[in-house]
Amino acid sequence: MGEPELLEDPAFPFRVPPVDEEGAAKWRSGLFEIPRRSVVRLLVMLATNEMNVTRQHGFAERRAGMELHAEAILSRFPGGSAFFTNTRHGGEDPDFYERVSGCWPMSQYVWDFGLLAVSDEEIGLIWSFDAS
Repeated sequence: MGEPELLEDPAFPFRVPPVDEEGAAKWRSGLFEIPRRSVVRLLVMLATNEMNVTRQHGFAERRAGMELHAEAILSRFPGGSAFFTNTRHGGEDPDFYERVSGCWPMSQYVWDFGLLAVSDEEIGLIWSFDAS
């Protein structure tokens, strides 16, 4: 509340999705559905510096705890929920513990990764930004 960026643009830092069909289809084309089994690793990756698990000092020791926290977030979304990300990584069963090298930014920054989780009851956006 009260941040200058939000006063000028209430959606900041996200770009507002277009409302016309063509624009909306193009915007949605940057989101890719991922299986539930990949979501924990995506959440852990989003919590790391530089969004790169391979470069995290002490990751082996912290991995189990980070995965427990990710499972707690995932527990909010029951079976039948759908999960999307803005990075195409590793085909149908992505492993976000491998280096991720590209994304389709959904924000005003040139580099961001995120998770869009959708259930019958709730929509969750969990995002990490590189604002450099």
